[in-house]
Amino acid sequence: MTFSLVQILSAIAALLVGLSKGGLPAMGMIAVPLLSLVISPVKAVVLLLPIYVVSDIVGVWLYRHQYSAENLKILAPAGVAGVFIGWFTASLVPERAIAFLIGAMGVGFCLHIWLRKDTAAPPRLPSVSRGWFWGTLSGFTSFISHAGSPPFQIYTLPQRLPKAVFAGTSTIVFAVINAAKILPYQNLQPYTADLLRSAGVLIPFALVGTVLGAYLTRRIADAWFFRLVQVSLFAVSAKVLFDAVFG
Repeated sequence: MTFSLVQILSAIAALLVGLSKGGLPAMGMIAVPLLSLVISPVKAVVLLLPIYVVSDIVGVWLYRHQYSAENLKILAPAGVAGVFIGWFTASLVPERAIAFLIGAMGVGFCLHIWLRKDTAAPPRLPSVSRGWFWGTLSGFTSFISHAGSPPFQIYTLPQRLPKAVFAGTSTIVFAVINAAKILPYQNLQPYTADLLRSAGVLIPFALVGTVLGAYLTRRIADAWFFRLVQVSLFAVSAKVLFDAVFG
């Protein structure tokens, strides 16, 4: 049996989505750019949404006892608001402008963390105003290209949440955001039977990735976990920024 490049990259993209839902941050953001190498970006975004949703179900169950309720109360409704802003402005905002904003924020945030002299700053507390700003931006950018991680991480990383709580909060917030995207995506790009079948074939890869991501998250030391968060955020943001400027 032979597999096409589209099938191979689709399977890898689904696995990356699962890893991100299992708690390994920013992995899912690589999925759309990877799949866009062989199919149109719009089709890649639409194809991956059912995979995100199914992976969310497993991820939420895995982290059902580990999350920040205070952050969820702020970020979940803000994220949904961002999705609907994205829906209503989809034809007005250039995708390259959004990509530039996402990339610049992520790169700038990582450089701020790495270059600042005051490394012993106390953890920040959840903030309604900051949470609504970054949460809405997460929902908006997630709607555009499943790229909501940088705004979420910019808001939550300074809080220095416990590793599992950080992963669980991320998983639940984006489960809510992805559920909110179902109707808008169906309205803007109706799902066909062929597309749903293609997504269904990829779901097992995503489920394996979700369980594997949760397993690895629980076994990576806290310091290395957050270092991975920052490095992943920087790498993905730099790629997004480069594509926005030179793509």
